[in-house]
Amino acid sequence: MGNLNVIKLNKKRDKANYIYHLSKDIEALDRMINEDLIEKAPIRIGAEQEFCIVDNAFLPNNNAIAILKDIDDTHFTTEIGNYNLEINLDPIELETNCFSKMHTQLITLMEKAKISAKKHHSKIVLTGILPTLSLKHISINNMAPIQRYYVLNDAVKESRKQDFNIHIKGVDELNLLHDSVMLEGCNTSFQSHLQMNPETFVEDYNWAQAIYGPILSVCTNSPLLFGKELWSETRIALFTQSVDTASKFIFT
Repeated sequence: MGNLNVIKLNKKRDKANYIYHLSKDIEALDRMINEDLIEKAPIRIGAEQEFCIVDNAFLPNNNAIAILKDIDDTHFTTEIGNYNLEINLDPIELETNCFSKMHTQLITLMEKAKISAKKHHSKIVLTGILPTLSLKHISINNMAPIQRYYVLNDAVKESRKQDFNIHIKGVDELNLLHDSVMLEGCNTSFQSHLQMNPETFVEDYNWAQAIYGPILSVCTNSPLLFGKELWSETRIALFTQSVDTASKFIFT
């Protein structure tokens, strides 16, 4: 979406210009809804698959950019950690064998990733949180060398006005004070997308909220973080505390 050349807004004039353009975006959306300009059919599905890159000892391998260049496929993109990558699948019409098509494309693209990773003495792993992650892997030195991630880090830190205070209690308890948003680099996932008809958006949103609990209960994939056994799905607490601009959370 657009280009990825971002800068931190420091001057009041730049911030005011940003708010102006943001307001125009909202006005444009409002007009599209009122004038029936949003596509209603066909309905499509899509998905993202994030994955970890590890060495032969299954430790995070800090070479995502090199592997991305070798893959040379626009379906792939970076994540905040230089040991993660993401696949964006093509949108597919929601009909007949659409899920089989999605599965086939995902397997094909994952195979490309495996082949390129092998060239760089690496493997790929699908997991919610890589169990072998340690504190040294979430330093800013392991952030993907992309401008927007550094801007994000600076902006969130400035908004919070303090370091990231992580407190998650499960079977074990984790208390951690960290100085960057690289905590978010611990999380990977498979995210499915469903196109919505604007006329039924409220109803669709409500049923999505109603079913997300049961769906989450069968998708848990991150019980371990930094050697601690926490939630069955620790990504929830970790994501909230690592990117939210509120100052303090305690999750038990």
